[in-house]
This record gives sequence, structure tokens and C-alpha cells, in this order.
Amino acid sequence: MADSQQLDIDEIVKDSFNSEDAIQLTDRLSQLEPEEVAIALEAMPVEQRVSAWLSLQPDEQIAALTYMRVDARDNVFKQLTEQQLKTLVEEMDVDDLIELLDELPTAIYDYACSRLDVSQRRWLDTALAYDDEQCGRFADHDMLIINKNARVRDALRLFRQLALDTEYHEALFVVDRDGCYIGLVHATQLLGLNDHQAIDGIIDKDAPWIEGEVALEQASDMVSRSGYNALAVVDNNNKLLGRLSISKAFDIVRRNLESQFMHTAGLDEEEDLFSPILASSKRRALWLGINLLTAFLAAWTIGMFEATLHQVVALAVLMPIVASMGGIAGSQTLTLIIRGLAMEQITPSTYMTLLRKELGVGILNGVLWALVIATITYFWFGNWVIGGIIGMAIVINIIIAALSGVMIPIWLKKFKIDPALSGSVILTTVTDVIGFFAFLGLGSLFLL
Repeated sequence: MADSQQLDIDEIVKDSFNSEDAIQLTDRLSQLEPEEVAIALEAMPVEQRVSAWLSLQPDEQIAALTYMRVDARDNVFKQLTEQQLKTLVEEMDVDDLIELLDELPTAIYDYACSRLDVSQRRWLDTALAYDDEQCGRFADHDMLIINKNARVRDALRLFRQLALDTEYHEALFVVDRDGCYIGLVHATQLLGLNDHQAIDGIIDKDAPWIEGEVALEQASDMVSRSGYNALAVVDNNNKLLGRLSISKAFDIVRRNLESQFMHTAGLDEEEDLFSPILASSKRRALWLGINLLTAFLAAWTIGMFEATLHQVVALAVLMPIVASMGGIAGSQTLTLIIRGLAMEQITPSTYMTLLRKELGVGILNGVLWALVIATITYFWFGNWVIGGIIGMAIVINIIIAALSGVMIPIWLKKFKIDPALSGSVILTTVTDVIGFFAFLGLGSLFLL
């Protein structure tokens, strides 16, 4: 299924380069789900992307934009005229506006707000009271709400309204006269009941709910584990703000996984593949600069032993081995710990247990590979002293790498720094500096 979808998207992207297939391209895009349309559009250079996007119906345009990465849709907005942007926002509801407002020009955003009625403006103000990392900001208003004093016939009438609705709703969200959330009434609970029966007795009051201030990532995890298609989102006074659906939760989880993967390379997951050269260069320059500083630190460490390297050339040949072994060992531990922190499997009470375990692994692997490398070095250079030096340096560096792989992400998280973003840079610096210092320092001690 996934391979078939990828093939369709590949063909659609190819079609985008042929202006004669414009009508066919539009038809094929219209047959895809909004998320698939977004993927197809992001795979096109900006000019073809805008052309293909403009060929869609207004509701399809908005749906695709909400699934596109921030940078990709920002590049679409930059290609549109003011009138095109105004026409676009005229078709948006409050939820769409909240999703896209950060990329809209201020004048267009103000124009969109001026068109909202009182209730819509209240929804928008309530959402904006939360920051963009909190669940209350993105609570979905596309839900069925019913008063606790309603009867079965009223609930059935609401469910019948879903005949033309494209999204499935499994339950009604029940509130009191003040708009405070009470619970859910499931569609299956209404089967066989008398139309005049009050729904108060069948409300599922044990259904979990989410406070608006909860982090979006945590809220998504709550929904995915709940067994419900959607959970209510409430404010501090228990008033219903909206809902977080399972589809939205899975989308957030997927984006977070992509974010962690991109951060390991020091990249922004929102970056558009076809961003202008200058914009992409600015984003990547920071991490290249940080890497340069760490490289100079490693070079300075090597420079301290310049006299040793002049007299024992073999050390210069073998240096990359020490740094590489420490880097790989540390990366293995770092990846494991970052995954454990992301999945909330690591707590302060388990820090020491993990530290002891990784220390044991480091010692065992360090000794094993030190013997292997020392033996190879002896047969290469015919000198047991050099073999012993690199063996000791390997043991030291792998042990330090294991300890650093555990402690670096824990410390970074404690200081509220994303370990996936900066952990690998710090780890590489540690293993390079320690590895070079240990190897060259032992060389100076035993060979000169």
C-alpha cells in the first residue's frame, strides 16, 4: 500500500514538470488525501508547487496547507498576491487560521480576523491564550456537543447530521449549561433506547480528558493510549475548549519522530527541500560554525603533542582509529538514552543503574577491541609499545564515550535543551579531545 502511494506521488511529481498535463495533474492530486497532496507538493520545486496548488479547489488548498511543513507553505505564501491571500483566508475556518497564522502576513491575518463573527473570534482568542506547544492552542472544534439535559432523540438527531460529514465521530461531548465538560455519550449506547429517555444516565463520565496547558506531545500520547477516537480538551475551569482526535495525535507523533531524526544532523525538520539557497545556507551555517569550533578544540589538543608526532609518525596514522571507536561507542549509548528519554522510560531513580550498565558495556567492549587493535598494530608496525598505547587509549576513550552518552542527554534535558539537537555535537567533541589526549599523551610518556 505504501509502495503504491509512493509510486503515485512520484508520477504526480513528474507530471508537474509537464505543463501539457496540468488538467491530469489536478485530477490526480484531487484523488489523494490532504496529507498525500502535501507530500506531493513538497516534492516539487517552488514554481511547480505553487502552480499545482493553485489548480486545486479552495477547500483542497487549505487542507493541503495545514499538512505541509512550515517552510514549504511559507514559500507558497510568498509567491501569492495580496488578493490571492485574501481569497484564501475567506475560505478558512478558525481552526485553519490558527494552524496557518504564523506564516500569514500581518495585514492578511488582520483581514481574516475582521471577517470572524463574535463566537469565532472568541474561539480564536481562547486558542491564542495558549502557546504553540500546548494542546489548548490546537484543540479541534469539529465535534458534536450536547447538553446533559438532552434526550436520546436529540442525540440521534446529531448523529444523523453526520451523513454528509467526511470525518467519523464516535461520541457526543456532553456539557452543562455553563459549557463545562461532563463526559461522552457513545453512539452504540443509544441503540434500543426510548427516544424520550434522558441521556444523563448513559454519560460516560470515566472518559479521560486533557487540560489545555498540557504539552501537545504529551496530549497526543494520552489520546493514542486512551482507546478513544478523540479526547476532550478543557481549560482550568473545566470548560470545553475542543477535542484532540486520534488522527491529529498520530500526525503530531509522526512529526516529533521526524523532528528527532532531523535534529541528530543539526537540521530543522520544517526546512523546505527546495528553499532558496540563501535561506538554507543561513540555517545550516550555525551548526557548521559550532562544529568548526569543536574541530579547532580537537586540533589544539593534537597541537599540544606536535613534537611527539614529529618523532613517532605511526601515532599520526593511528589517531583516527581512536577517535572513531570512541565516537561510535558514544553514539550508540547516546541514541539509546535519547530514545529512552523521549519514551519516558528513564527517570532520576534509574540514572545510576543505566550509568553502571553502560560503564560495564564500555569496559567490556573497550578491552575486547583494544586487544584486537593492539594486535593488528603490532603486526603493522612491529612495535608492541605502540600496540599497547593505542589499546590503552581505546579503553579510556570507549569508557568515557559510554559515560558521556548517558550523562550528556540527561544534563541537556535538565537544562531544557533538546538532546537530539545538540547531544551528538558535544559527544563528538568529548570523544575526539579525550581520545587524542589519551593516545598522544601515552605516546609522549612511553615513546619519548
